[in-house]
Amino acid sequence: MNFWWLFTLAVSLAMDCFAVSLGIGSSPLSITFRRVSRIAFHFGFFQFAMSCLGWLLGSSVVNFISGFDHWLAFALLAWVGIHMIHEGLSGERQVVESEDPTRGRTLIMLSLATSIDSLGVGLSLALLQINIFTASLLIGLVSLVFSAVGMRLGNSLSEKFGERMEIAGGILLLLIGLRILVTHLMG
Repeated sequence: MNFWWLFTLAVSLAMDCFAVSLGIGSSPLSITFRRVSRIAFHFGFFQFAMSCLGWLLGSSVVNFISGFDHWLAFALLAWVGIHMIHEGLSGERQVVESEDPTRGRTLIMLSLATSIDSLGVGLSLALLQINIFTASLLIGLVSLVFSAVGMRLGNSLSEKFGERMEIAGGILLLLIGLRILVTHLMG
């Protein structure tokens, strides 16, 4: 998997962070540097950590499943992609609480919710024997940037645009999964 495919994967995973950040940014809270920094750091860190955790879980079983790993990678990416598309189409969005969502338990729950997809992707990366540190670092950094941008643009962008971004992220994950499957089947 070359850099551009990894970057596309990272962008796809960052769409949840971007969408949630848009929602928080459009809330009545004042958008301060500190709030933007907290959201961006936590979302980026959780994306990084969850992809590493998925890789750790996957690398221990990779020898047992090498004959069908491309199918498993496709299935995991397709599942995550379809889940993202479904959420985008159904309008099921995180409701921001009246308390500050950039602090405490709410921040941790939002960070976990936006990074669950990275766990499955990390497992897929283990099956493909990708350098997990480079991939996870890229995933975390892209999520950090998208989260910061989402917070800043949240006041001017509509909620509907955030749903479209989530749908686009799901489609990109499906395309990456298809590419992996076709590459392994053809070559």
